[in-house]
Amino acid sequence: MPERGGQDTQGPIPTTADARAPRAGAAVRRTSLLVTLVLGGLTALPPLSMDMYLPALPEVTDALRSPAATIQLTLTACLAGMALGQLVVGPMSDKWGRRRPLLIGMIVYVLATAVCAFAPNVELLIAFRLLQGLAGAAGIVIARAVVRDLYDGVEMARFFSTLMLISGVAPVIAPLIGGQILRLTDWRGVFAVLTVIGVLLTAVVFRWLHETLPVERRHSGGVKEALRTMGGLLKDRVFTGYMLAGGLAFAALFAYISASPFVVQEIYGASPQTFSLLFGLNSVGLVVVGQINGKLLIGRVSLDKVLGFGLAVIALAATALLLMTSGAFGEVGLAPVAAGLFVLMSAMGLAMPNTNAQALMRTPNAAGSASALLGTSSFLVGAVASPLVGIAGEATAVPMAVVQLASAVAALLCFLLLCRPWQRTHESLGSASGDPTPQK
Repeated sequence: MPERGGQDTQGPIPTTADARAPRAGAAVRRTSLLVTLVLGGLTALPPLSMDMYLPALPEVTDALRSPAATIQLTLTACLAGMALGQLVVGPMSDKWGRRRPLLIGMIVYVLATAVCAFAPNVELLIAFRLLQGLAGAAGIVIARAVVRDLYDGVEMARFFSTLMLISGVAPVIAPLIGGQILRLTDWRGVFAVLTVIGVLLTAVVFRWLHETLPVERRHSGGVKEALRTMGGLLKDRVFTGYMLAGGLAFAALFAYISASPFVVQEIYGASPQTFSLLFGLNSVGLVVVGQINGKLLIGRVSLDKVLGFGLAVIALAATALLLMTSGAFGEVGLAPVAAGLFVLMSAMGLAMPNTNAQALMRTPNAAGSASALLGTSSFLVGAVASPLVGIAGEATAVPMAVVQLASAVAALLCFLLLCRPWQRTHESLGSASGDPTPQK
């Protein structure tokens, strides 16, 4: 579908800035495989920070002598930090470019993660998990902004699916690595390994990720201008619809991430290694479906149709999980619950890349701010979902299923009521020029 000015959305960014031939962007395209790997590493950092730590949650509960709900706040703190950090880093990257804020964030991430490894109590661990999230936000928000700098339309949606393949490997191997680390050392070793990963990724970014936002496309305003830009984006009903749908779908995902260690290990009696294998299998489902989305569906089926189908499947899977965990089918074992979680996780491969692509297609010249809003909404909703899944204690999985179902239904309603895809069949999907108010 044509973008502004009648340009085709099949190729790279169709903006006048490209006519000025930013050399960094051209160089990045010529080394697209390397850049894909670097951006994949940046988007993999959050699941690495979360998922390597998941098998250790019961051990941390015992070691720091704190209840499960308090230990889950270490996840909530990291998520909240990633959400708030994106609101700062996103506009900074629109003003100063992508590279400098990213490197600063990565250095702080490494230092905060190292402190987590030596935290003597849960209060200090929560505090530095918050700082870890604030700094790690740079990688999340800037990776999406770089994609928006380089691609548009269908190509951007495909690139997000490719990133899901790379970043999806992280949740596959992270619990496996975490489980193996716990066989050799305690939970502190998990943070030691994350520190090493952070150092390596910082070095790779410094060496190989070049600037993708040319000077002529940067914003010169300060905080007031950044807030005005974000306010303009939020006034775009369709952008807000995609943002909320993606954030609520992420809440269903994070309800699983936060509750599954206790559900699988405490309620169903699985070992940390079995939990890691099941978690990895679910992540494989997400990656495979994401690749089906990128390689087979995008360009053949409307992104909105694929997105709507994905959200509907998530809602159906959450309904099945609620029925199973509440005893509506009698006592069920681990296998049926694991199957329901597998379907829910796999459907995320249809929802997550397409909400990002559809929202960012409306924001060609405010990618950093738009990426910040997308990420912040997702992580804030996820941070709220995290403590809710443990509200009834460790003996029931019903709160997890309730949060997942409520989030999935709300995501589907936001998509239908705000995005209204049936009304936009003949609309241009491009919008949001340099003026923060998106094009109607």
